[in-house]
Amino acid sequence: MVKFIENPFLPDNKVKTVVVDRRMPVSIQNKIRAEGINIIKTPYCKELYEAISSHPDILMHHIGGNEIVVAPNIYEKFKNKLKMLNLNVILGNTVLESTYPGNIAYNVGRIGKFAIHNFKYTDKRVLQKLECKNLKLINVKQGYSKCSICAVNEKAAITSDKGIAKALEAHGVDTLLIRPGYIDLPGLNYGFIGGTAGLIEQKKLFFCGNIKKHPDFKIIKNFLQKYWVDIEYVQNIDLIDLGSIIPLIETTPVNKNNI
Repeated sequence: MVKFIENPFLPDNKVKTVVVDRRMPVSIQNKIRAEGINIIKTPYCKELYEAISSHPDILMHHIGGNEIVVAPNIYEKFKNKLKMLNLNVILGNTVLESTYPGNIAYNVGRIGKFAIHNFKYTDKRVLQKLECKNLKLINVKQGYSKCSICAVNEKAAITSDKGIAKALEAHGVDTLLIRPGYIDLPGLNYGFIGGTAGLIEQKKLFFCGNIKKHPDFKIIKNFLQKYWVDIEYVQNIDLIDLGSIIPLIETTPVNKNNI
């Protein structure tokens, strides 16, 4: 049995289906599939600059459950793939543009009951959906909010953005602040920690590339151990920002009483 993940980026059980950048290296894809996870690849968005042209956390926002908002730029190309999963695919209002802040409308960070973004630029349809869920909206200057946040659980996160760290801490979220950089993002100086990772189980965080090469690996490892979260990673590739691994569907635990 499978079900939609109700709390975006925070599965309760083993993840069954994820959305990833279409350019994800084969070795990372193979590692994910070896976990029994199905991969849905994003289409190319010609309006965005090449580095983020297929980043899922730029192109869409999972509201939670079966609802997902998709940018008009790729809606027609991508909606059928998502509808085959029985998702309610909602057309976003904001047409993405190449330059900041025209490319951040769907890049909303989510941690439990919190939504984190520069809400001046959030897509109106996404914002309406977030407000309907009675989430606490935390406004920050950083528009690439999801890229910048690696969710660990409902009360813990990792980021390299000082403004986001301060805002999350003020709302009771235990936040590990790491140094910026040391993450590949071809075409740009560096990427963000949130864009490198995604939970593939409640207690298993998958990194796209060798997280052990990051100079703050020891404190990242210790932080995750505090919450009993295991690390999974691909060893033969440098850590790379691929616009997050977005989990959509998870398995449901077997009720032995019904067997």
